[in-house]
Amino acid sequence: MGGERPLERFGTRPLCEPAGAQRIRDCVYFLRGEPYVEEGDQRPVGHVGPKLYRHRTDRVTGQKTRRAVILAGGKGTRLAPYTTVLPKPLMPLGDRAILDVVVRQLASYDFKDLVFAVGYLAHLIRAVFGDGSTHGVSIDYCEEEEPLGTAGPLSQVGGLDDTFLVMNGDVLTSLDYARLYEAHRDAGHALTIATHRRVLRSEYGVLHLDGYAEGAATQRVNGYEEKPEIPYTVSMGVYMMEPRALDHIPAGEAFDIPDLVLALLAAGEPVGSFLYDGYWLDIGRHDDYEQALADYEQILPRLMP
Repeated sequence: MGGERPLERFGTRPLCEPAGAQRIRDCVYFLRGEPYVEEGDQRPVGHVGPKLYRHRTDRVTGQKTRRAVILAGGKGTRLAPYTTVLPKPLMPLGDRAILDVVVRQLASYDFKDLVFAVGYLAHLIRAVFGDGSTHGVSIDYCEEEEPLGTAGPLSQVGGLDDTFLVMNGDVLTSLDYARLYEAHRDAGHALTIATHRRVLRSEYGVLHLDGYAEGAATQRVNGYEEKPEIPYTVSMGVYMMEPRALDHIPAGEAFDIPDLVLALLAAGEPVGSFLYDGYWLDIGRHDDYEQALADYEQILPRLMP
């Protein structure tokens, strides 16, 4: 291709540097904490593809490690133009990426057997994390050729034959993942959703009205609330699942977590909520990212137990 030259080779897939892509290269090496090496990095990066997997054990305890699937394939369009250069999970917080924080948290709770479900700018995520050895974990990659939603990629991941965690790769939280794991197992749910209380405040005064009287052009007001606050329980983008939940995900089709929840409920499967009122931020918008940057230094000790 005109105006391009080889940059690096990961596995068998060459990567090329279009003219003007210096910022991408610099960001990758900054996030890896390594100097730029022109000849490329030969670090193994795990398997890319469906249904190939072998169980791993902790090198110290010899026990099978807990599994987690991290959803890191979205385009992050609401965070453009940042995400034209980096995938959202690689957005920097202080001296590390959001996903770096997530991986280190999971490892501290014995989730050391990880699968990254990737798509958009997947080569940059592989460049930063490789096979996970520098983070004390094992990482495989499941790369989707077409967007499969938030639940669809799970049908492509092999070896999910015991309780496993699924989460978005841009979630910043001090959630105790071990407590979520135990609560889910104790309850016997097919799926447990980590949830958080949110209060939405209306910007307007809200009227309560009676119906129209016959022939009348107005309605009678029977109540008035000035900018009421409405409480909600919302999903944190963190889920604990049992293998049987996978039976309700169509293979090779776009399917989201809300679709899976509804399918499980329709089938009579129990779905639970694990309420958590501690720190949680879903970094999906510019305001969220700015808040994360402002909070990071103060909350770091709570994020990294």
